[in-house]
Amino acid sequence: MSLRILVTGSSGFIGRALVTALASAGHWVRAASRARTALADLPGVEWVALPDLEGEVDWAPLVSHMDIVVHLAAIAHRSHIDSGQYARANRAATVKLVRECEAQGVKRLIFMSSIGAQAGSACDHVVTERDVPKPVTAYDRAKLAAEEEIRRLSAPFTILRPVIVYGPGAKANIATIMRIAALPVPLPFGAFQNRRSLLSIENLIEAVIVCLANPGTINRTFIVSDPEPISLAEMLSTLRAATGRPPYLIPFPPAAVRALIVAVGHKSLWDRIGRDLVASSADLQEVGWLPKVDTREGLRRMMKATMSLRRGHSK
Repeated sequence: MSLRILVTGSSGFIGRALVTALASAGHWVRAASRARTALADLPGVEWVALPDLEGEVDWAPLVSHMDIVVHLAAIAHRSHIDSGQYARANRAATVKLVRECEAQGVKRLIFMSSIGAQAGSACDHVVTERDVPKPVTAYDRAKLAAEEEIRRLSAPFTILRPVIVYGPGAKANIATIMRIAALPVPLPFGAFQNRRSLLSIENLIEAVIVCLANPGTINRTFIVSDPEPISLAEMLSTLRAATGRPPYLIPFPPAAVRALIVAVGHKSLWDRIGRDLVASSADLQEVGWLPKVDTREGLRRMMKATMSLRRGHSK
């Protein structure tokens, strides 16, 4: 069945992939972003301007005549931002959107939260939806606060908590790891056996599509992650192999690396690369989500696509 779907934050890494997939599946998509993108030229896609989420957002014209709203738009991690900006853009603006969904009878709001709202950047056990949420950063606390408001209001919803998402065009931590892997020098991560859950962009898009089709996902919260976690050493080896290089990983003691990272004031970086964060997506798989992309194969494809793009830009 074709649906009319509003996607906020459509110009982002996830938004671009989602709008393209939904339009290809025959849905009519209203793509909302701060700037017009090439997505507006796709058949079945209408671009609309996304208001400043820190201001007084009028969601009514964006939500008008929509069956489904997928809310991706948010202020992401910025080192210089204050917690009040996160609260305004990532919680208060979401609350206004949910109320507009209620007023206009939208069938479902799908809210893209974050694994950080559940467990921060690291955890010493496998994370599930039944764990007590323990957000660490202002960004994560704002995401959890938005979740709580969504559950309190009456609009039908599905909340997704993805782990770090990878794929061609990924930014932030994944882009940094790719740059490190591409360095033509040995790396001191051979002894890093800590495990991290990752999520292919294709698998995340499939999760959204499953939620659209399955009434059993209404008013529920799901962690989204590839089924098999991967160690940092395995991740770097996989990315290097995609460039045709051997691993060149030196088994330097992780404790020494941690001491250096903490000494220069980047303990949060250590939590993201040196500690465990394994998250279970069993609940989502039980309602029919079947992740199609294996993590290692997905990482290889991402690295090859990125290197090909860089070569094209250098010509």
